[in-house]
Parts: sequence; C-alpha cells; structure tokens
Amino acid sequence: MKILILNFILYTADNNIIPKVKSIKDTMIYNMCLGFKQLGHDVTLGAAEDFRPTEKEDYDFNVVFFKTDYKRIFPPSVLPYSRQLKKYLLRNRECFDLIISSEVFSFVSLCATRICPQKTIIWHELALHQRKFHKIPSKIWYNIIARMFMRKSLVVGRSISARDFVKQYHKFTSDECVEHGINISRFHVNKDKKDFFIVISQLIKRKNIPSIIQKFKELIESTAVYKDFKLYIIGRGPQESELLGLVNNLNLQKNVYFTGFLSHEQIQKYVGGAKALLIDTLQDNNMVSIPETLACGTPIVTNSIPTNSYVIKDNNLGIVKDQWGVKELKEIINNNSFYVSNCIKYRDKLTNFHSAQILIDIFNHKR
Repeated sequence: MKILILNFILYTADNNIIPKVKSIKDTMIYNMCLGFKQLGHDVTLGAAEDFRPTEKEDYDFNVVFFKTDYKRIFPPSVLPYSRQLKKYLLRNRECFDLIISSEVFSFVSLCATRICPQKTIIWHELALHQRKFHKIPSKIWYNIIARMFMRKSLVVGRSISARDFVKQYHKFTSDECVEHGINISRFHVNKDKKDFFIVISQLIKRKNIPSIIQKFKELIESTAVYKDFKLYIIGRGPQESELLGLVNNLNLQKNVYFTGFLSHEQIQKYVGGAKALLIDTLQDNNMVSIPETLACGTPIVTNSIPTNSYVIKDNNLGIVKDQWGVKELKEIINNNSFYVSNCIKYRDKLTNFHSAQILIDIFNHKR
C-alpha cells in the first residue's frame, strides 16, 4: 500500500515556542512510519515546515514539509493551517491507498477527510477538550464541524480514554484502540537493574517534577537501606534552575542528578538500568516515554493521568496510583523482578510494526 501519514506537529512546543532540533528521527511519528515501511508499505510523512530540523538529514522514507499559513491566528504548534496541503492532496489523492491523520480537532484532518473521506483514518489522541478560550472552540469543532464535515472518515483512538471521548461526537469510531508503536530495535532489554530511578521529561511545571523529588527524598530518608539510591532527571526546560535550587535546598546533591537532553542512544544506559521510571504529571495524553521504557524491561510508577497508563495497570507493568509515594516506591524495589519479567513478556506488543499492522487491519476491515 501507498500510505500518507499526516502529523504536522512533530514534537511538543512549550508556550507555543517550537524548539529547534537537529533531527526528527527520535520523534514518535517518524518511528511509527518505520513500522509501516518494515511491513513493506510505501510511506510518506507530511509535517509542518515549522518543525523542519536545523540540519539536513537523509530519511528512510519520503518526508514532505508543508508551509503553514495565518500563524498568528493558527499557531503551528497548536492548530496548524496549510493551504499547500490542500493543493497537495488534490493533486495526489489518487496516489495513496490510505491516509492517516492525527487528531479530530485539526485543520489537517479536516482537509484530508473532505478530499479523501474513504481513504482517511483519523488517529486520535486527545481525551479532553482543549482548554483555550474556555473550551469553546473545541466544543464547537467536535459538536458541529466533526459531526457535519468529518463523519465519513473512521476515527481510531490511541487509548481507551481517547476513544471514549471522541465517540461522544463521532459515531464512526473504532472500538479497537491503537497505541503509539516504537522502533523496538533501538531499545534493548536489560534485566540487571541498579539502585536508581529515572525521570524522562521536559522540565516544565505540568510535569510536576518537584513532587517526584520530594517523594524520592522521603524514600531515601525512610531507612538506611535506601540512602544510596539515585534519581536521574533526563530532559531540559525552563524549570531547570528552579529544580536545581530545590535539590540544593533539600541537600540531595549526592542523590539527584540532571543529565540534560539525551538522544535515544545516550539514554539507553539509564532506561535499561533503572529500577523504574517515575511519573507524577498534572496533564498529559499518551506519553511516548512509557512504551519506550517498558521495551527495555523497566517498570513504571505513575499516576493515572497519562492516557496510556491503563496499559501498565492492566498488565502489571508497574504501579498506577494517584498520589503514589514511599509505599509504592518500596513495592517496585522489593518486587522488581516480577515487574521486569512482565515488561519483557509484553515487549512485542509495543512495536511500531505491531501498531501499524493493526491500523491497516482496521482500515481493510471497514472497507
């Protein structure tokens, strides 16, 4: 099959500021495209020009960057709009057998469904209305635009909560969910876990990292058994100086370390060797760090906010509990081999080609 994947927003921007990156090969959607290619399909990825990397790179498949318009009204980091995409689809609609577009609340998805309704699957992640302008634009979109102009295209949720949310407004929604798939060849299983935890995150307020640091402090002070445990915080962001100050104030300089941004290759030794990944986010959708961590045989302690946290709970791949604390950290340490074994058994279900095949099967079935 010839497949066009439209995912204009390649990575998360903070306060509508799109960070400059050297490569897009670490993004979720790039590695998802590799899954389709591995299955033998001809893949094209469409993204916004605003997310083009700063350095020229060779890709494993065709990548098209589209110019975005009216950026003050429609920020490319939130709701990109592209007249160039419309021209491209009109000119190439017969060239593709399947179009996969991200999100129902999207001009990109609207354009694809209007031009190629029967060929388009909308792969949907959001499980709540967007909060901007008191949720009014989001509610108008789902209740009017989606119902009237997007009803002929099938929607597939990326999680149970996303499926249940969008199904209220879009009846042509698959009961089956398809998680983000990862390029599993880049993540190696490591059964030899060391006495440390990791956080993989942008250093921003909604990630609630001070809460994790405080809970970690309570653990290492609870008994001498845990006094030498370490916490590695992997990522960058505007809250870094504040978090460094907190670590100093709590006298945790010998236990908490900031690595800065790391590539997938550099991050391997931390993810593979950790007792667990810690998450206590205040707001998130599907977190790509979850399947990437599980693929290394490393369990996760998280609250229920990430929309893919149910995978952890349903398969005993870690602990999912709101307001988790020292008790849960001790549990993940004391029974680590049990959770590691479950992660390794679940590994094959996390692959990009597994998710790609399910999407193709859903599309073929609906035809």
